[in-house]
Amino acid sequence: MLVTNDDGVGSEGILQLAQAMRAHADVVVCAPRDNQSATSHSLTLSRVLRLREVAEGRFAVDGTPADSVFVALESEGRVLPRVPDLCLSGINHGLNLGVDVFYSGTVAAAREAALRGIPALALSADSAADLEAAAAVSVQLALALLAASPGVGRLLNVNFPPGRSWTARATIMGRRTYEGGVSFRKDPRGADYLWIGGNSARHHDAPGSDTEAFDEGVVGVTPLALDLTAKDASLAETVALSLR
Repeated sequence: MLVTNDDGVGSEGILQLAQAMRAHADVVVCAPRDNQSATSHSLTLSRVLRLREVAEGRFAVDGTPADSVFVALESEGRVLPRVPDLCLSGINHGLNLGVDVFYSGTVAAAREAALRGIPALALSADSAADLEAAAAVSVQLALALLAASPGVGRLLNVNFPPGRSWTARATIMGRRTYEGGVSFRKDPRGADYLWIGGNSARHHDAPGSDTEAFDEGVVGVTPLALDLTAKDASLAETVALSLR
């Protein structure tokens, strides 16, 4: 089993998750050397990468979360002895709800495995969630996914609300927006500099969603599609017909 994340190979979430899974499977960790939050599904193509074994069965890549999974699966035995039965990404320190999944390195790492035919879970937790308890629940979810979808590239996104004891339910992507997305400031010489990233998130009404589940203290389990083609083709047909 492959365990990865976007917070870095030494983060508490990945250590708790790997430890919990070792009671049920042979676990190999391959994750970014440093924090790579919000890097989405980027791959490092413009420079060399370094792979280092920081402890037995635990590898660090000086790249992105998707790099880490890519390297682990293409390492010709240097990282993984064979194709893993499952990939777990997390436990992320912070949530990945609604549109967060498009920016999330946690989700992207799991998606990279799913695209290669490996069932995968992206796992994220609120800062007030008990990580040890979340790791134990993650094991249950991982084993259930493996039993339900062996050898099939399926992707589930999971979020833990505050606390240490939860119920869970299947959800859809919710609507989550951020306020104050760019903060402009002045450096000592009077030049502008800025930070990207909203200070607070707002959840909009979306029945059956991951955001609704979180607000109710329930673990949301959201299936994410690997084929992003929209089912309604009418707009594409209208645009395409303009060239005829």
